[in-house]
Amino acid sequence: MDVVLHVMATLVAVIFLGTVLGRLCRWVGQPPVIGEVIAGIVLGPSLLGAVWPQGMHFLIPSAAADPKGQVPAAIKAVSTIGVVLYMFLVGLELNAARLRKQMHSAVAVSHASIVAPFVLGSALALALYPTLAPAGVPFTNFALFMGVAMSITAFPVLARILTDRKMERTELGTVALGCAAADDVTAWCLLALIVGLAQSQVSSVVAIAAQAALFVAVMVLVARPLAARLNSRLDATPGPLPPLVVSGTFLAVLASALATEAIGIHALFGAFLLGAVVPHDGRIAKEFTTKLKDPVTVLLLPAFFAYTGMRMQIGLVSSAGDWLWCGAIVLVATVGKFGGAMIAARLTGQSWRDSAALGALMNTRGLMELIALNIGLDLGVISPTLFAMMVIMALVTTAMTSPIVGLLVPPAPEEGAS
Repeated sequence: MDVVLHVMATLVAVIFLGTVLGRLCRWVGQPPVIGEVIAGIVLGPSLLGAVWPQGMHFLIPSAAADPKGQVPAAIKAVSTIGVVLYMFLVGLELNAARLRKQMHSAVAVSHASIVAPFVLGSALALALYPTLAPAGVPFTNFALFMGVAMSITAFPVLARILTDRKMERTELGTVALGCAAADDVTAWCLLALIVGLAQSQVSSVVAIAAQAALFVAVMVLVARPLAARLNSRLDATPGPLPPLVVSGTFLAVLASALATEAIGIHALFGAFLLGAVVPHDGRIAKEFTTKLKDPVTVLLLPAFFAYTGMRMQIGLVSSAGDWLWCGAIVLVATVGKFGGAMIAARLTGQSWRDSAALGALMNTRGLMELIALNIGLDLGVISPTLFAMMVIMALVTTAMTSPIVGLLVPPAPEEGAS
């Protein structure tokens, strides 16, 4: 069995189908990421495996043909590298200066849009735990994960929606970006805590927290000034980035990811934090974002969509009761995120229309939610059935955003129009 052949065939299929479905989604006013996620699901057991098992087994060999699971392991490795680099790019897009300017609204709305869905998600876990939690998982871990999973906002997807609608420089767009950035930082910190709890005994959590705090301190107190100094030097030097800077940056990303993985809070957090401490408007951030974004999002992230599709079996959500639970998850996620953000925005002086639009934007989950859900499934905190339900929730809440914002916010005038 040629592992490389299967992995390349899987990438070809998911990139092609993801591009087609992504363009269709853009045509109907939806973010392309929805089509890319659906492509991964279509190629997995949910659809291709149901109608043409031989085709799916060519992309992802059966256990008989691949008893050691080499192909899924290879796809997981490629997808992990893609997601690590993607989280680094997300960190680079975190504009601390913009966040500080909108601190009053951003802090209030982002905290409300985390607290409300977190509380509602944890409460829903009481009902879901007896039937949909994996056997043996502590209720505390399950409830905490459900709360955090309901609280995540997809900062990159939200930014893309604002850009497509020419709203990124408006007051509403600035507040939304600030809220989403603060929301992401808080939610991923909470998720890191839950990963530590799930992977260790309670007695070890203190050690994990201490090591994580030390890592953050090193990044903020050491890496951040070094990155700022290096950027100042590079800004004064014309020409492309020196090869040593390029290789050094990649080494720093991988080293940061390795450090947080060794601590026990997942490799993604190290990559994200490194991106966040690099100056947002410096040459490193600009050039890496420009040159790395397409290879990561077009070539490597499809492996993550394929890996997610392999793990999602929509057939597990089969009975009327299952679909009722799925509907309840979507409702709780929407009420918590949309409602919490809208009420907080209104209390900080936004109009009802802008408050509702901000609530809709914060309800965007997209790829960030899928990353968190895969972490939960890897840890055994959620079951495959609940994983499928939560993926459906991520797609539905993301698909809701553009139509609602389109109804609430008039399109921006074209440049040069009178």
